[in-house]
Amino acid sequence: MLHDAFYQKFVGEWLAAWNAHDLEHILAHYDEHFEFSSPVLARVSPASGGKLKGKEAARMYWGRGLAARPDLHFELIAMLKGVNTAVIHYHGLDHKLCAEFFHFSDEGKVLASYAHGE
Repeated sequence: MLHDAFYQKFVGEWLAAWNAHDLEHILAHYDEHFEFSSPVLARVSPASGGKLKGKEAARMYWGRGLAARPDLHFELIAMLKGVNTAVIHYHGLDHKLCAEFFHFSDEGKVLASYAHGE
């Protein structure tokens, strides 16, 4: 089971990586074969069904997104901890409310994440 300090470190590093638009630092938090779903992904790539799998797919998708949105900035509202899980509630694109649920391996890598937004 992950310790409380892990969650604080993760959320700080995750937000900093996104706000720096540092794709490799973002991806460093994820397992090689992680799964991701997002309503934004579903909207911009309907054929995906809103889901992708693996770092390479995420690198292409998030890389395009970061390039298209140089103003992208996430602002933390709250972080909630579970057992090897967390929810980050934040202001995302265009200051809209977002929440992302993360499931972690025992080593602290993201196995799956599920983005939610307004």
